[in-house]
Amino acid sequence: MTEAPETTAHRYPFSTPDRLNLDPSYARLRRDEPLTRIRMPFGEPAWLATRHADVRAVLGDSRFSRAAAVGRDEPRSAERRQEGGILSMDPPEHTRLRRLVAKAFTARRVEELRPRTRQVADELVDGMLAAGPPADLVEHLATPLPIRVICDLLGVPVADQHRFHTWSEAIVSTTSLSPEQAQEYIDNLFAYMGDLIELRRERPTDDLLGAMVRARDADDRLAEDEVVRLAAGLLAAGHETTVTQIPNFLYTLLTNPDEWARLRGRPDLVPVAVEELMRFIPLGASSAFARYALEDVELGGVLVRAGEPVVVSIASANRDETVFAEPDRLDVARQANPHLGFGHGVHHCVGAQLARMELQVVLETLIARVPGLRLAVPESELTWKSGLLVRGLVAMPVSW
Repeated sequence: MTEAPETTAHRYPFSTPDRLNLDPSYARLRRDEPLTRIRMPFGEPAWLATRHADVRAVLGDSRFSRAAAVGRDEPRSAERRQEGGILSMDPPEHTRLRRLVAKAFTARRVEELRPRTRQVADELVDGMLAAGPPADLVEHLATPLPIRVICDLLGVPVADQHRFHTWSEAIVSTTSLSPEQAQEYIDNLFAYMGDLIELRRERPTDDLLGAMVRARDADDRLAEDEVVRLAAGLLAAGHETTVTQIPNFLYTLLTNPDEWARLRGRPDLVPVAVEELMRFIPLGASSAFARYALEDVELGGVLVRAGEPVVVSIASANRDETVFAEPDRLDVARQANPHLGFGHGVHHCVGAQLARMELQVVLETLIARVPGLRLAVPESELTWKSGLLVRGLVAMPVSW
């Protein structure tokens, strides 16, 4: 272990996101400087971890704290700071909230939702086929399917989807919204969930939102603002990333035609392919949610001092040559795949099983119903989102 030399912090992110390509700087850093000093657009300087082992350690070691970020000038890509909530908690406070919702996302509960999700996917594909080519996969399938599923689970009226889907952009915005507009959207989302919670008090239900209200009113396990924040976060996070990943998955497969043909010929590989696509696609436009060292910690051969923030690159960890054979190659049959696409540790994505199921259903449905799916425009004409924490397509015109 060595004391970190005084070095100039790299500006981070290293470059403007280019489609779903990963900046080559990560490969160099993994090899030569796995823990490096960076300065993000806002906040204090930080360490960046790029190797799989170091990223996993930061996410899983209780000596690295999310709660310690509260009150600090946290390194970040957006001017506005993310306010509190479950993502800014450590155990035991984090455990108290997570335990309440985790039972709604168990493998058993998710499997119970699979038939309904298949039905929704078939209905949406029916509509896409009826519209005729070219059709926008984002509009016809990628956006409505995760919204319907999370609405069913939470007990949120799907008829309100245009409102809360718009407001949810504030959760992933870096520069796409002004700080004032982002705050307005967050306030609208919280107010909306607050109104739904009041309705649950008047007319109790068996959905997740109803259970959260009972936990607040009967068991006194949640404060009022915790119910609102948790419900709003589940609604937004429960659909926003999957809405983005569905077209990312299809774009990646259609631009790797040999692997798309392989998957069409072996639909039994879909569960394995979903894991590989989660590994291969760098969903994040940059890193976020710094962890602060609670004591001096050796990481990647470097001493991280108590109080210093560390951010991790999951995308880089998922391309680590020491963990994955030929990491820059998409392999829909890859077996050994300890990817970190859903995170790790106490903040591992609570909806990971739900997202897996939805992504599997989408691929299975398209393989069965639209095996000739292809891009309807040259790849160069596709438009990518910008100013967000995540990478994704604005629209994806497809033919068949």
